[in-house]
Amino acid sequence: MTGASGGVGRAVVRELGARGAKVALIARGTAGLGAAAVDVGVEGGSGQVYEADVADYDQLRQAAERIEAEMGPIAVWINTAFSSVFAKFADISVDEYQRTTEVTYLGYVWGTKVALDLMGPRNAGAIVQTGSALSQRGIPLQSAYCGAKHAIKGFTESLRTELLADHSGIHVTLVQLPAVNTPQFDWVLSKLRRHPQPVPPIYQPEVAARAIVYAAEHPERKEYWVGTSTVATLLAQRVAPALVDRYLARTGTSSQLTDEKPPSGVANLWKPADESTDYGAHGSFDSRSHARSPQVWLSQHRVPAFLTLAGGVAAAAVAALRRRKR
Repeated sequence: MTGASGGVGRAVVRELGARGAKVALIARGTAGLGAAAVDVGVEGGSGQVYEADVADYDQLRQAAERIEAEMGPIAVWINTAFSSVFAKFADISVDEYQRTTEVTYLGYVWGTKVALDLMGPRNAGAIVQTGSALSQRGIPLQSAYCGAKHAIKGFTESLRTELLADHSGIHVTLVQLPAVNTPQFDWVLSKLRRHPQPVPPIYQPEVAARAIVYAAEHPERKEYWVGTSTVATLLAQRVAPALVDRYLARTGTSSQLTDEKPPSGVANLWKPADESTDYGAHGSFDSRSHARSPQVWLSQHRVPAFLTLAGGVAAAAVAALRRRKR
């Protein structure tokens, strides 16, 4: 599991621990990694820590070889690690853009290459790419992240066709996530005058984690969509992309900003933010985040996209009515 120390990755390793799995935890932050290993054990699994920067292929390869030597053959590889910059494109330096791309895109490429090299002789295994609705629909202030996620989707599709052509027993699947309440909004480099936030509706990381683990258990399916907002975004992009452009030009910036001052902590672009502090899985938007998504169940059980969207909208309406009654 790359990016195992915080956010969605942290929630995933807890979910894997609850299934009694042996989990190799890859990230940079010492405090976050140590706490993640404890979480896996508390949940019933076993976790070992492997510090590595996913942007460095040699570090990742060496970590994977140690994992196989110490924990046994890798059956599932999950790519989640990323970083980014919250800023307009014109305000991002060349070095910042390059580093974001190396971590968020090439980190997935290197992780996938390492996994394939090790799984190849066994002709068995699953690779799960943690994607985003932003892999098909770019938004303001996140050009570096959106570009990397678009690249991950294209890379994964290309790889999948090669595996199919070779009749490989190795599967690769992509899980498209919605806005998630993770610490990234406190530790990603921001050049904004206000604190960034996920674009509502916001989901708790456990929603994403359950979907990712399900995908790891059912990797034959090429792609999973998580959250009603993901379904709505991807379908709207297919039907009326020009209208989505204009809508985001009008609302895309304000919907990502709070009224609070920007975070003053350590940005994780160049070094881990959780080197001495454990941030855990959740960000600062718990009170506004959904703990469940009926759409995920519908999607996993092959309900058509338009019914999935309708079911998600209906569930959201029922939840809103219940809140009003309370």
